[in-house]
Amino acid sequence: MRKLIAWWATNTVAANLLMVGILLAGILGFIAMEREAFPNFTPNEVSIEVTWLGAAPQEIEEQVVVRIENAIDNIDSVYRYYSFAEENYARIDVSTLPTDDMEGFLNEIKNAVDSVNSLPRDIEKPQVRRVEYRNEMIRVAVHGEVGERALTRLAEELRDEVAALPYISIVELFGTRREEVTIELSEQALRRYGLSFEEVATAIRSSSINLSSGSIRTETGDVLLRARNMADNEDEFSDIVIRQSPESGIIHVGDVARVVDGFEENEILATMNGEPAVLLQILSSDNMQVVKSSNSVKAWMEERQKTLPDGVSLSLWFDTADIYNSRMKTIGNSAYMGLILVFLVLILSLRPKVALWVTVGIGVSFLGAFAMLPTMDVSLNILSTFAFLLVLGIVVDDAIVVGESIHQHHHKIDDPLEAAIQGASAVSKPVVFAVLTTMVAFAPFFFLSSEDAQVTRQFSIVITLALVVSLIEAFLILPAHLSQLQRRKELGKIGRFQKSIEDKIVGFSQTVYRGWIDACVNNRYLTASVFIAALTVSFGIFSSGWVKFSFMPEVENELIHINVELPTGTPYARALKVLDQLQEAERELIRQVESEAVTEGGSGQLIEGWYTRSRRDSVIAIVKLAPPEVRDMSAKEAALRLRELVGEVPDADEIEVNYTMNNSTPRVSYVMRHKDLSQLKEAAKDVKRHLYGYDGTFYVRDSMRGELEELHMQLLPGAEKLGLTLAQVSQQVRQAYFGEEVQRLPRETGDVRVMVRYPKELRYSLESLNDFRVRTNDGRELPLLSVVEVEVVTGVQHIRRRDGERMVRVTAEVMGELMSDINTDMKETFLPVIEEKYPGLKIGVGGDAESEALFLSELMSLFAIALFVMYALIAIAFRSYWLPLLVMTAIPFGFMGAVYGHLMFNVSMAMFSYFGIGAAAGVVVNDNLVLVDYIEGLRAKGHSAIEAVVEAGIARFRPILLTSVTTFVGLMPIMAERSTDAQFLKPAVLSLAFGVLFALFVSLFMVPALYCIGDDLNRFRRRLKAWFLFKVNRAPVAHVSSGESL
Repeated sequence: MRKLIAWWATNTVAANLLMVGILLAGILGFIAMEREAFPNFTPNEVSIEVTWLGAAPQEIEEQVVVRIENAIDNIDSVYRYYSFAEENYARIDVSTLPTDDMEGFLNEIKNAVDSVNSLPRDIEKPQVRRVEYRNEMIRVAVHGEVGERALTRLAEELRDEVAALPYISIVELFGTRREEVTIELSEQALRRYGLSFEEVATAIRSSSINLSSGSIRTETGDVLLRARNMADNEDEFSDIVIRQSPESGIIHVGDVARVVDGFEENEILATMNGEPAVLLQILSSDNMQVVKSSNSVKAWMEERQKTLPDGVSLSLWFDTADIYNSRMKTIGNSAYMGLILVFLVLILSLRPKVALWVTVGIGVSFLGAFAMLPTMDVSLNILSTFAFLLVLGIVVDDAIVVGESIHQHHHKIDDPLEAAIQGASAVSKPVVFAVLTTMVAFAPFFFLSSEDAQVTRQFSIVITLALVVSLIEAFLILPAHLSQLQRRKELGKIGRFQKSIEDKIVGFSQTVYRGWIDACVNNRYLTASVFIAALTVSFGIFSSGWVKFSFMPEVENELIHINVELPTGTPYARALKVLDQLQEAERELIRQVESEAVTEGGSGQLIEGWYTRSRRDSVIAIVKLAPPEVRDMSAKEAALRLRELVGEVPDADEIEVNYTMNNSTPRVSYVMRHKDLSQLKEAAKDVKRHLYGYDGTFYVRDSMRGELEELHMQLLPGAEKLGLTLAQVSQQVRQAYFGEEVQRLPRETGDVRVMVRYPKELRYSLESLNDFRVRTNDGRELPLLSVVEVEVVTGVQHIRRRDGERMVRVTAEVMGELMSDINTDMKETFLPVIEEKYPGLKIGVGGDAESEALFLSELMSLFAIALFVMYALIAIAFRSYWLPLLVMTAIPFGFMGAVYGHLMFNVSMAMFSYFGIGAAAGVVVNDNLVLVDYIEGLRAKGHSAIEAVVEAGIARFRPILLTSVTTFVGLMPIMAERSTDAQFLKPAVLSLAFGVLFALFVSLFMVPALYCIGDDLNRFRRRLKAWFLFKVNRAPVAHVSSGESL
């Protein structure tokens, strides 16, 4: 290592070119990186979607879902699958392990579905595709009072224009209905002309066509023959001839039906601030550039607004570029301020040139890491940028240890080049092994196989690359920059001030700290007991719930989404009442905020806009908040207030209030399975009642939904003699009430279905069954109720299954800080009771809690391996089994600091807290390695343990102090940041800052005490061994004569 350092130190040109090369590569990598607010990921999942129009959930389950499940059960790579069936539709989500090839898995699922040859004939072809989660980048509202058809067609035209813009590829419409042509047949007219539904449908199919009839080859060329008579509007459909005869004349469609060229029958009311609106949703693409995408959309809107019809406007409703820029500005400003504070701390304790090059080295390490990130599929987002903030402490540590060592050797050696070489070489072993152990500590996040690992993996990549570049900078570039460091002969005012600070630190270590460390090593068992007691108290604080825990941090959005799912078949008037309830809550919240602004001060601004979309089965409200710097409360606070004001919606199947970008709204979820559906229902009710008993739970719901009334038809005895079958009767009833699709019209906006059915007023009335006529093959018309018996029964709305069994999921939204407490209490006190009450019941956590448990379980296993590798590396470095344990004491005490830091700031710990703890452990392991390496060097020279510990502590006091102080000071700006943009960063920052701060005392006091305790144990072992050998040697030896038998 010395030869390598010496070569680069003596070749400053090479070192400078290497630095410039790293900077250029970093800049190019930075430019090439994708930009997105939050990283996107693709689950290891394939979806199977089946549409069977007019079918009930139970029919779909029995004839579609179960048969497909049986087929995919034979695929070895299937890990788990969830099935869902409702009226007209089924979906099966099949997941596999991340280690499997997704293309091969997708083909296996397709082949399995294709092999099922017993599916109903009238279902649409099953759609098998890989599941992709795409985040919404931009939302543009098209609004105006121009009518639904005009607004929808304009929105479709604008969608195509936006999709053609640079950096944009996927645009969807929200708040629209599909166009549909409905031919409403009159039962009286059918009787009058002696017609049936089938005759009308057949006439339309036969007449409204566009077909190729071949071609005629002439001497001048081929002439194509085509039959073109496809109807496309109300008049053309009305003119289609159904029957023509001398007796009855010509019967047209218009004689027996009313043609409506409109929209599908799914009433919708979509408004923005009270005006009809359609949203253009621009989704994330494979090449994410949120800022460039935003700029292209804004430029297009400015030009397109000039050519829009009168009364129509475009509004930029939501833009992730604003969130990206805001978050990046917060993190960037904190990083810049932190780096400046680090430089100020260094310049007070080290020579200005040393402080400058150490600080430059930190910047080089940061920028150099960007060089490889694009090739690692890491984008520039909130999390990856935040990873650089964590690396700050570790990179500062490397540079300071090497720079301070060179600075110290300059006081002993006249030749600056030799001082630089010796100074860097002296700490090369502990610094290199410290960096390796830190990489190993973060390696588990890279090897995780769960979907969440696609996000956490970015931390491992960023930290590893930054550490590699920091090693290159610390040992190949920094010594070359400090090789020309001359001793100062004359000092200016700044130099004298800096020298005085430096001398005071050295003097403090020689006097005050010497007394402290003497006391610690002389009372080493007391010292160790105090630290262990503090560690035990921190574990008690965490386990008792004083410091809460939530898995994923909440990344607040600028929007609040409220989604109310209503039971299937809910009248549209009820959906409008729920919409009024949401809007009244919004108006009340505005009044409260304005009132509080008058009495308590503040801007009084909170809500900028309000978009709603109501259908029969769901009501959605999207609240656009004012910018964070303007409004008086965070998105979370506004969402909680709004949730309280909305109150309960008793008949709602599900209510969700989401204010985060990463959908991390705190909720608990329990999945139950049982062969007896009645037992399953009762168990779900018990779980719901118990969850309602907790304070801080909202919107407790289960996935069963309510029950629907169904009319079951059976043929009356003797009906078969009339030539009727139940299938014929069912088909005719289906034609009348659901309708029959007779063709699809190709229009610019897409295919439009043409449906033949009863008029709406008949389809919405049970009384119409009394007048319904069933047509026989011989032309007779029989009342429906004269050939069938009708029975009223109840049926389910939705059916959910997991791994081939029916399941029920019970969920409840909770206060974030109470989620772990509720899950723990349910697991320990309630779930065992309910399992005993309902034998055969399978119950466990579901949703996010299930994935979190799997994530943490795998992480703990990988961490166990990582700890052993860290131990092995340090053991190899020191050729000792005992010293690695001493060095690794930093890890649990980093956790202690994190707990106390979260407690002081009243912030819940999260998964990201462990990243901070890992980074803090990396810093302190580095300090401990350097300290122990120095102690071992003094021991090799003949010093006693206590002498070596005291002298090493004094010698390494300044670098240990500087690494801890600079890390803590560098993170102070982000800790002091009060904006909502920075709140999700707090757990990791607090863990790193306070982990390093508390571990400073571990390195300065506890490690020396433990080293001396280890020496005591070693001396005791040697004495015990000597005593044992002495006893063995003094033991009398029995002599046996030659003839004596043994």
